[in-house]
Amino acid sequence: MKLSVVIPAHNEVDSIGATVSSTVRTLDGAGVDFELIVVDDASADGTAGAVAAAADGDKRVRCVRSHHPGGFGFAVRAGLEQFTGDAVAIMMADGSDDPADLLGYLAVLEDGYDCAFGSRFVTGASVHDYPRFKLFANRVVNTGIRALFRHGYNDTTNAFKAYRREVIETVQPLLSNHFNLTVELPLKAVVRGHSYRVVPISWRNRRAGESKLALQEMGSRYLFIVLYALLEQHLARGDYQRSAPSPGRLRVGDSSATLDAQVAEARR
Repeated sequence: MKLSVVIPAHNEVDSIGATVSSTVRTLDGAGVDFELIVVDDASADGTAGAVAAAADGDKRVRCVRSHHPGGFGFAVRAGLEQFTGDAVAIMMADGSDDPADLLGYLAVLEDGYDCAFGSRFVTGASVHDYPRFKLFANRVVNTGIRALFRHGYNDTTNAFKAYRREVIETVQPLLSNHFNLTVELPLKAVVRGHSYRVVPISWRNRRAGESKLALQEMGSRYLFIVLYALLEQHLARGDYQRSAPSPGRLRVGDSSATLDAQVAEARR
């Protein structure tokens, strides 16, 4: 299975080089067939040059300028329009996501699941230096989403997830222009009948640059997408569901020995 990794980046010159290098090293070390697409979201700080330097001529790594207006959701959508793999993972540019978790995601997809959902808040996960107010807001929002959709997943707002190609096709058209895309993708996948597995992942706060997520600007946008998906779930009568849903929809934190061994080796 070929894995595409889409990394939206807006003014991430201080972080993107290390993110690209560590991701390539991890996937190469595990013998994964992959491509890495960095989507330059109207950066003005040399982000594209940092990607080129980190790639050092590796044709599996490319930096493309988003042809959409600025915005995290637009940048991700630009990457999803161009990936060539059998599956795609969305990863942050700031180094907060652990590339070793991509191996766990790939194992989940190769095991037959449509989606691999990481959680920072289950047994086996680790979180470092999460700002207290953002952590509080995160837990409130995710608890609310979990209660509304009863999907048993407690980290819906986290962008770092992986999907088979057919999932990306099923959830079109995507509506979100900003960080609310992190909610739209998994909720549409769940509502439209795709199978998923939740696995523990690692996260650490960025060490350079500034966060692009402005909570005060995102509340109404998150609410719009949540209500959109909720209305589809209850009123669309399955009109948008895939024709043959996979059996077994959710398993939380029951990683196989093989998956655990791959991730542990990559983190050394």
